[in-house]
Amino acid sequence: MKHTQYILTMILTLLLSITGTVGVTLNAASITVQGPSQVAIGEQFNLRYVVNTTDIKNFTLRDIPDAFEVLIGPITSTQQSFSMVGGKTTHTASVTYTYVLMANQSGTYVIPAARANIDGKPATSQAIRINVSGKASTNTQQGGGQQRRSNRVDRAGAQIRGNDLFIRVTANKKHVYEQEPVLLTYKVYTQVELTQLEGKMPDLNGFHTQEVPLPQQKSFHIEQVGGRAYNCVTWSQYVMFPQMSGKLEIPSITFKGIVMQQNNNIDPFEAFFNGGSGFIEVKKEIKAPSVSIQVSPLPARPADFSGGVGQFSITASLDKQTVNAGDPVNLRIQVSGTGNMKLLRQPQLDLPKDFDKYDAKITDKTRLSVNGVTGSMIYDILIVPRNMGKYVIPALKFVYFDTKSNTYQTLTTKEIPLTVEKGTGTSTAITDYSQKADNDIHDIKKSVIQAENVSDTLFGSNLYLFLNAIVLISFMSLVIIFRKRALALSDVTAVRGRKANRVAVRRLKKAARLMAQGKDGEFYDEVLQALWGYVSDKLTMPVEQLSRDNVADKFHQRGVAESVTVQFIEAIDECEYARFAPGDTTGNMQKTYEKATHTITTIEDNIR
Repeated sequence: MKHTQYILTMILTLLLSITGTVGVTLNAASITVQGPSQVAIGEQFNLRYVVNTTDIKNFTLRDIPDAFEVLIGPITSTQQSFSMVGGKTTHTASVTYTYVLMANQSGTYVIPAARANIDGKPATSQAIRINVSGKASTNTQQGGGQQRRSNRVDRAGAQIRGNDLFIRVTANKKHVYEQEPVLLTYKVYTQVELTQLEGKMPDLNGFHTQEVPLPQQKSFHIEQVGGRAYNCVTWSQYVMFPQMSGKLEIPSITFKGIVMQQNNNIDPFEAFFNGGSGFIEVKKEIKAPSVSIQVSPLPARPADFSGGVGQFSITASLDKQTVNAGDPVNLRIQVSGTGNMKLLRQPQLDLPKDFDKYDAKITDKTRLSVNGVTGSMIYDILIVPRNMGKYVIPALKFVYFDTKSNTYQTLTTKEIPLTVEKGTGTSTAITDYSQKADNDIHDIKKSVIQAENVSDTLFGSNLYLFLNAIVLISFMSLVIIFRKRALALSDVTAVRGRKANRVAVRRLKKAARLMAQGKDGEFYDEVLQALWGYVSDKLTMPVEQLSRDNVADKFHQRGVAESVTVQFIEAIDECEYARFAPGDTTGNMQKTYEKATHTITTIEDNIR
């Protein structure tokens, strides 16, 4: 083995003597720091650490003062070179660690030494002292008389100044009343390659906030600001309804953005094996300023104030002008306009005492716009006249605060006449109370009184006594019979409950006839009345006092299974919504009819 090593050494010596000498420069390993001694507030700068070897482990730079923000780093790049002079080959290699920093506050600061293990030995750099003073200057980006129409891609470490990328916040109104909508707009202006931006409105006290939907794909356009051309886009918009008076502040929001910059220091081989990218992503925080809104309280509110602030209109209509007693009628109230539509109170309806009224079905046909919430709120109220006659549905009053005139406005609908004719016999007893006169007591009947002969009378005769005996026996028999019947009928609740199913069946039969005739509106009204009427009779509660909640409570008290209660509520909802369901009308009616029949049968079996 030693003999072989000796031969190899001799061969190497011979080759060196022939070709010349190969020299490898071996300088003492060290870390050299490169950086500016003077920067301005907001200025970005590069801090580089160069190590003249590639045998480096555990390179660290700690305790950077808080006055400097580390935007990116460390970026590692390696340089190697070979040279031959006079037959002597020289090889040099170095590694550079680059940090991109930004100064945030004035003063003199010391960045401590960097540390690493170089060639197996610990090494440190020198500390660097940097003085921060003044503010970054502004450069105008124009050339050849033409403004730039695309974002520039700066080299890595280039400063992103405040006038290169910023966000403006505008409110369409600075002085409003309570509940009056304010449109808040966040607009981005950039001259650098902004690829990502994140920022969200926090939860605010004193505002009801809704975000305006904007396209996910942002479309930039050119705007001039201070003689410079910017790519700008409306990033987000919010409609805000102030809920209290006073000076309300919308706080500043910090957006987090990413800007692309070109990295000229990256090794081409590294770029190739990392997807060919010669760019780096620089994180940048952009602070959107705060906005103050002065909110004035509404003037003294009328007692019947609806809560509406904006501009509105109201209409009321019946789906029928003539109806039979006991048949339902749909009253539709529609409030339209722009303002705080979702915060309106339902208009109050005062009906004559001969009407039953059900809870309103509310349909929201509004959308969010830059002017607030616009569209219509529709209230469908089912009413049932119990007695025949001519009635008038009273006018509805709607009081709101008009933001154009800054005054309260009162809107009034027209009175609606309704003729109620005699019912078909499927409802309760019908009486025409609407046309009854005050003199409802019959006149005293006047006639001539004639005297009779006492001897001609039956009183005191044997026949009289016999008839009295028969009457007495008959009376005693009837007392016994009717007493038993009275005991059976004394429980009004039980009687009404026993009849509930028969009344509901009659209504469902009528609904089946309406379904066969294709009268979908009347069909759904009849089915809904059958369901509510059945439960009203079964639970002995007036229809106007029924609701989904108290029906559920009563069912629970009567020992009805929870699944049956759910079936009933589903049947009511299906009846109400099927009326407005699109598509196959006949198919919808058949499903609704089967659902209602099954629900009533199930409730009957459970309560028994």
